[in-house]
Amino acid sequence: MIESTFTIQEISNLLDVSIPRLQSWEERGKLVPLHLNENNEKLYSKSQLALFEDALNIFESSWDEECKTKPKREYKSIELFAGAGGMAIGFEKAGIGHLMLNEVDKDACATLRKNRPDWNVVEGDIRDVDFTPYKGKVDVVTGGFPCQAFSYAGKKMGFEDTRGTLFFDFARCVKEVEPIVLVAENVKGLVSHDNGKTLEIICNTIKEIGYTLIQRKVFKAMYYKVPQKRERLILIAIRNDYADRINEFKFPSPYPKVLTLEDAFKKGELYDCDVPESDGAKYPKKKKEIMDLVPEGGYWKDLPIELQKEYMGGSFYLGGGKTGLARRLSMSAPSLTVVCSPAMKQTERCHPTETRPLTIRESARIQTFPDEWKFSGSQSHAYKQIGNALPVNLAWAIARSVVRFLNKIEA
Repeated sequence: MIESTFTIQEISNLLDVSIPRLQSWEERGKLVPLHLNENNEKLYSKSQLALFEDALNIFESSWDEECKTKPKREYKSIELFAGAGGMAIGFEKAGIGHLMLNEVDKDACATLRKNRPDWNVVEGDIRDVDFTPYKGKVDVVTGGFPCQAFSYAGKKMGFEDTRGTLFFDFARCVKEVEPIVLVAENVKGLVSHDNGKTLEIICNTIKEIGYTLIQRKVFKAMYYKVPQKRERLILIAIRNDYADRINEFKFPSPYPKVLTLEDAFKKGELYDCDVPESDGAKYPKKKKEIMDLVPEGGYWKDLPIELQKEYMGGSFYLGGGKTGLARRLSMSAPSLTVVCSPAMKQTERCHPTETRPLTIRESARIQTFPDEWKFSGSQSHAYKQIGNALPVNLAWAIARSVVRFLNKIEA
């Protein structure tokens, strides 16, 4: 039996390690090429990659089996800070129905209503919402709460410490509704915010309202059928009367391969057609002239030295990578994190083969929104809704884990 082999680009995607770093591994004998393929590219054995945990998890993935998960009954959720619906679509896809979705942004609410007229979208400030009518009717409360500064940090380290923040109202909803499971998501940076004190307050609050936290986990979306290097912190907790079942909760397996921008934009295993044309931002003439000189997968350091100095200004002399500046994406790799404004200098997201920012539909595909999901509001508001969303397929994977756990309780 012939062993599977991988190119250096495929290994870079699989391990989320840069090609220069992999080349240094090869120089040190940590990675050994087997032979060349017909394109004169070095090929590396699968057995070498099995030494890396991320690769091994993919090789031993149970994704296909987990996709067969069906709810044993009709599970219900409340979604908070629902945004444009990335998490809500994923949970719906896993078979969890939504009793209510709350969102303060009017354009995001219009997006939810346009695409799902049957959803109960409650528009307005979460602080004004009474959740008590839903007590005993909800299995899951979900939401990506905004992480403002915790002004009371370091005092009681619990529920009272979150007053004045929107996490307090997330916790208040859970306390009033008493779901079996809560799922909270946030940026990876929350782990280190205020030297970890903010997350400690959140975890203590979850404990104080009667829930046992499963190990918090930073998910790399690129391992869950999302063609994007987005990382999100996911907190999952179980109501204390089910805490003895906590070992039965299993996080989702990764998808059996890492998808790239080509998978997002072209017909294939992610979408059944090429990306549709759509509205998108444009570069000013001077910016386009500069970006024309950046190769696919490159950034400002690939410009001629005088242009580097002109484009970077004073920051040219400050050192550091600043790899988001003048950045052109690569078709053969997952996208960098989709942002709320793809033409901003600090977080450039230039199309791989055309000199322009990503369009709205391209950005939505990178976040794995269905093509039929339409965004309300202006162009800038559409970009903002997409950039703030949890990738649909990542939410779907997490939701399947929740359904499997609820099924075990039902059984």
